[in-house]
Formats: sequence, C-alpha cells, structure tokens
Amino acid sequence: MNSITARRRHPLARLAVVALALGLLGGGYALFAPSNSADAAIASGKADDVAEGKSLFVAHCASCHGMNAEGGPMAPPLVGVGAAAVDFQVSSGRMPAGGPGPQVPRKPLGEWVTPEAINQLSAYIMTLGGGPQRPTAEMVDPAKGDAAKGGELFRANCIQCHNFVGAGGALTYGKYAPNLNEATPEQIYEAMVTGPQAMPVFNDSTITPEDKRNMIAYIVQMRELKDPGGFGLGRIGPVTEGLVVWIAGLSFMSLTAIWITAKKRKK
Repeated sequence: MNSITARRRHPLARLAVVALALGLLGGGYALFAPSNSADAAIASGKADDVAEGKSLFVAHCASCHGMNAEGGPMAPPLVGVGAAAVDFQVSSGRMPAGGPGPQVPRKPLGEWVTPEAINQLSAYIMTLGGGPQRPTAEMVDPAKGDAAKGGELFRANCIQCHNFVGAGGALTYGKYAPNLNEATPEQIYEAMVTGPQAMPVFNDSTITPEDKRNMIAYIVQMRELKDPGGFGLGRIGPVTEGLVVWIAGLSFMSLTAIWITAKKRKK
C-alpha cells in the first residue's frame, strides 16, 4: 500500500491520469459519434460522388457561394448546411438562383439537375462540416402520419405565414411564405429542419420526426379536399372572400338601381 500511495503522489501521476481520461474520451467519441466525413459521404453512394459533386459545385454554385463554400456578398456560406438543404434548394429549382432579390422563388429545374447530380452535390457539401441529412421515405410517408395531430401542430406553428391550408402569404420587405401545394413531402420535411430564407428552423427537439410526418400528412390531405360551397378562391381566407362578396354585391346593387331607374323613366 505504501508503494501504491507513493506512486500516486508522483509528479507525473496526474499527467498520466489526464492522458488516460482524454484517450478514453476521444476513443468513445470516435466510436459512437455519427460520421459526417468524406468517408461517410462516399459510403452512402458511389466512390466518386464527392469528386463529381465538387465539380458540379464549381460549375454551378461557386460563383456566388465561393470556391470553398465560404459565402460571398450575395450568398451565404454552405459549411454545415447538410444534404437536406442541398436537396431542398436544388430539387425545388431555387438554386442556382436566377438573380438577386429579397427571396429566391421556385422555378423549373435546369437541364443538369438530376437525382444523381443532387446526390453528388449533397455528398460534397456533407464533407464541409456535415449538417442535417435527407429524410428517408418512411420519415415523410403521409400514409403513416396522423393528419389530425399534424393539423394541430400546423395551426400552432405555421398558419401565421403559410395560411390554414398552406396557400402561403406575404411577409415583410418583399418576402413571402410560399404555397406548399407544389412542395413534395421530402421538401416539406427538409424545409422544417433547415429553415430556408425567412422560415425558422424546427429541429427535432422542437418538433419530433414523428410530428413532422404528421404535419406532412395534414398538408397532403388538405390538397385533396374539395370546395363544396363553390370556388375555393385560392383558399387564401376571408379577405379574398369578402372582397369578392363586396364587389359582387356592389355590382348587383348598382345594376338593380339602374334597372329600376330605367323602368320609371319608361312610365
């Protein structure tokens, strides 16, 4: 016991304990931490996905985002945005942007934009600091979601900008919440986890993956609803409906007044 106590009091004992603790900590992190490195990106697809993705980035993205995705005067940095952001922006036609403006609109895809090209570009961006991954088919399957619960969450978190049925609406400084009827389930999920443009980020601690799927189920269900009362008028809400009623009512009353006046003149 005396020899053990003496060794514990040795000046190098503390350094040995610290080195051992750091080694165990580093080894544990390397063993259990998710990998967002180039090896993980390559393992998720073809061996040359990263190289091809870098070529696509240089050809179509670097002019605004910088050669190393560090960002520039007209575009934000892409380090850490993840594959989800790449798929959302490119698959919806928002990127590459057609020009400067308060918000980049959805537009038809370029000729080079294919599922394979998006996979390659995503693989390269994932090597620049990782980030949110693209959802699996099960995570965005509307058939596996609860539309009733999704409606509650949507009304609590989204209607202020996107309207009750996802029809979208105007924001400030020329920005707007886009119509969700054109968005795929994958794009809706990716928008929630990446927060594009004026939209806030809804991470898994705010809205769980299951609740995200429920919200997708609600949005998809709303697209399929009919308008038994007549024209939907874009489902924008009471402002549009009131405007139509006001114009139609005034027109009807004006025509009625003209008709009554004309009848009195004939007498």
